[in-house]
Amino acid sequence: MKGVIAFILVFGIIVLVHEFGHYFFAKRAGILVREFSIGMGPKLFWHRSHGTTYTIRILPLGGYVRMAGTADDEDELEPGTMATLEMNDQGVVTTINTSDKATNVSGIPVQVAKSDLEKELWIEGYENGDESSLKRYSVDHDALIVEKDGTVVQIAPLDVQFQSASLPKRMLTNFGGPLNNFLLGIITFMIMAFVNGGAPNTDQTMIAQVQADSPAMVAGLHTKDIVEKVDGKAVAGLSDFSKQIQGKADQDVQVQVLRNGRRRTLTVKPHTVTQEGKKVTQIGVVVSPGLDTSFMAKVKYGFTETWYIITHILQILGSFFTGGFSLNKLGGPVAIYQASSQAASFGWISVVTMMASLSVNLGLMNLLPIPALDGGKLLLNIIEGVRGKPISEEKEGVITLIGFGLLLLLMVAVTWNDFQRLFTH
Repeated sequence: MKGVIAFILVFGIIVLVHEFGHYFFAKRAGILVREFSIGMGPKLFWHRSHGTTYTIRILPLGGYVRMAGTADDEDELEPGTMATLEMNDQGVVTTINTSDKATNVSGIPVQVAKSDLEKELWIEGYENGDESSLKRYSVDHDALIVEKDGTVVQIAPLDVQFQSASLPKRMLTNFGGPLNNFLLGIITFMIMAFVNGGAPNTDQTMIAQVQADSPAMVAGLHTKDIVEKVDGKAVAGLSDFSKQIQGKADQDVQVQVLRNGRRRTLTVKPHTVTQEGKKVTQIGVVVSPGLDTSFMAKVKYGFTETWYIITHILQILGSFFTGGFSLNKLGGPVAIYQASSQAASFGWISVVTMMASLSVNLGLMNLLPIPALDGGKLLLNIIEGVRGKPISEEKEGVITLIGFGLLLLLMVAVTWNDFQRLFTH
């Protein structure tokens, strides 16, 4: 149950933060955000404010932003649709109800014949089923439409659609999702540095755990000791400490540590253990980087850790070209669930840290220049800027459809591979 809750929280927060980035910049660009949804599936609750309908839906997995004029935005009125029209005192339509779930006894029942809710704003139809008389009704610019499932959204005239915004504003709107994912990673890593009392200092080697009845415990080593020297030789890092211990089994080794601001030299006698058929010299400790407790180090950690993850992901992506393509280098929802379950077993700090890493991962992957991803949309924006005009809607639709199809195939393949790894390990 912990794993399920952690997965829902982690995945949900990352996606919502991503979508809020698109929402924020769309609002600033004057693009009508028709709906901002938390969750997927049938709606549980909705509220309208400043032209946007905010919904909470039954499946607590992510959410979405529905902007006017984008591929996610559907046509509302098809010929033959039965609708109830509500009008103001001037006889202009203010509400178009196409749902059986939300009735309005004071409205006019109309069978829609034609409609233009983008340019001239009108509806033509047969009132009360009288097909002998076709009537035209003017529609208010900010009229509402009640959709089949009862969701109330605003109609989308051309002037508030996505394509009507300037190119820079559209690019910012497309980039807003990944940008928010990066910001979530930066801020979360920063907070974790304050929670943990400092930022990791890779120049230091700190004792994180001392095993019971080990040579280290016998010698008096404590957790949070900073290892400075082994037999008078400075320790440069985690791997260097391990190297200096090797080959000194059953010998007296002088280990200088810094404890609470005071230096101590302790005598440790390493022993030999067998791991995977190999003999290894150990003293029975788990080491980790030290902590830089300064304020600026904690702040800086948010940026440095985010950058480290970005460069690491780029290296993995580069390995597809240098070392060959492998699905084992990728992970889907199943892999995220596994990671969430493991993190949950170690406590909330591990869950939050994993969320920050996944957020940066999602932000970067969304910037790949693949159609249907934000990076693909940005690539089309750049092409538009170079050409001086956008690609035709038909061509853009075909490109997006192909990209979406390829992504869907990749997602299925990755998920299947995740299941295979899950049941073979």
